[in-house]
Amino acid sequence: MRKLFIDRKNTWFVYLMIIGGTGILAFTIKCMFDPVSLVTGGFTGVAILLKDMTGMVYKGGIPLWFANLALNVPVFLVAWKVKGKQFIARTAIATGLLSLWLYVIPEIDFVSGDYILAAVFGGALTGVSMGMILWANATTGGTEMVAMLVQHKMKHYSVAQIMQVLDGMVVVAGMYIFGLRPSMYAIVSVFIASKVMDTILEGMKFSKAAYIITDRYEMVSHIIMERLDRGVTGLNAKGMYSGDEKCMLYCVVSKKQIVLLKEIIHEIDKNAFVIVGDVREVLGEGFIEYRG
Repeated sequence: MRKLFIDRKNTWFVYLMIIGGTGILAFTIKCMFDPVSLVTGGFTGVAILLKDMTGMVYKGGIPLWFANLALNVPVFLVAWKVKGKQFIARTAIATGLLSLWLYVIPEIDFVSGDYILAAVFGGALTGVSMGMILWANATTGGTEMVAMLVQHKMKHYSVAQIMQVLDGMVVVAGMYIFGLRPSMYAIVSVFIASKVMDTILEGMKFSKAAYIITDRYEMVSHIIMERLDRGVTGLNAKGMYSGDEKCMLYCVVSKKQIVLLKEIIHEIDKNAFVIVGDVREVLGEGFIEYRG
């Protein structure tokens, strides 16, 4: 899967992503997480808790869509005052759409009490949906918005750190109400969602970066450029043990080419020192063209 590179100035497509992302997220929450009481954090997790806690007072408990909306309203009012209306525009739309989807999607148990199915597929769908929403420069409010407001006053903490604490509190509350088993699966689901979301946002077109230290750097670089059609950069380096000045080569290749690259280096200089590392994303000629 390539990273999405459709122009984000294309307003209709941006909002299509928000609509689709919130729809998938609402389906996951209502038809996968809620039936097995999987609390994965956020205001939607709090909504699941409130629904269960009010079940004996109000038939069926407080609806998920209403709880999500009610929890977000005061947070948005504070954010409007602190950050300004421009900051919350798309997030307000995404939050409203999520509550609307939670209202219109029927309560159907798609996992039939299967925790593994809910954690794996629910986590994957959550990752896809959040990736779509974040790609559109929006969020669904909730703990992320609260974290941004807290970070406004506590600048020595990052938004991610504050979110981890807030979501952790929600998961612990879920453990207290629903027991240990659902909470353990919730943690698995959160892990899967974060990995899938990273893939959506950063892409799967992984590459390999190689640092090559060799006395035959001119021949190695020439063969790489000729046979692999990849650029090579020479970096001035100094061996701290020997004190010798060296030229260290740096190049980025696809995963398929890394084996050939190592064979080329070995053929030319069996004593070459090579460091190979993963590269998550490469923008530029021969890889992915960035279009904003």
